[in-house]
Amino acid sequence: MPQIIHSIAEWRTLLAGHKAAGRRVGFVPTMGALHEGHATLFAAARRDCEVVLASVFVNPTQFDDAWDFNHYPRMLDQDCALMDRERVDLVFAPSVSEMYPNGTRYAVVERELSRELCGAHRPGHFDGVLTVVMKLLMIAGADRAYFGEKDYQQLQLVRGMCEAFFLPTEIVPCPIIREADGLAMSSRNARLSPQERALAPSFNRILRTALDAASARQELEAAGFGVDYVEDRESHRFGAVKLGNTRLIDNVAL
Repeated sequence: MPQIIHSIAEWRTLLAGHKAAGRRVGFVPTMGALHEGHATLFAAARRDCEVVLASVFVNPTQFDDAWDFNHYPRMLDQDCALMDRERVDLVFAPSVSEMYPNGTRYAVVERELSRELCGAHRPGHFDGVLTVVMKLLMIAGADRAYFGEKDYQQLQLVRGMCEAFFLPTEIVPCPIIREADGLAMSSRNARLSPQERALAPSFNRILRTALDAASARQELEAAGFGVDYVEDRESHRFGAVKLGNTRLIDNVAL
């Protein structure tokens, strides 16, 4: 099983040893509730690096809904079993107080892309994401960090942040992993009721087949989804919908 670390000081002691030995460190930040999509991120890190570090931290500052934060799945034992299968070496699982010793006085803020798409519907969400990712990258000291393309807007923001602040970690994008029926793998899928799970694959199908974004919105609403947005940009179609209390995002190449 991977070694679980709870403190920044302990990780930095271990990191110093790996760096002194010339080992490359690959880092996969997660909020836990892992699935096969995460497994591909670990596999990519394992392919590229001698040491694979994952973090498991449900970050309170990126939730705009207290219900969503309180009901986010937390299952560290199961997560560690998957990480053991994928040969993850170390798991950083800090407390909120470890990650936010000064509370939320300090934050990373992006003023353009973070206000669009998901950012327009979740005020402050990306401030929380970028702040915790900045913290985790600074703690990890990794050569490479791996992010899935399902969260495409997040990926672009993290890349931009690393460039703006001259962070040395290389950000490595990894393809979306889907269920057999086309639904993008997500930790949130486990919260779907059986009826919602049966409907959920229509999200991707409609994004792929609709003539334009407006048509996709109409088809999704007619199918029973609550639609936050559907937009075509950068040769991709981006969408965010709700089924019950569960919010799903996806993107497809046009």
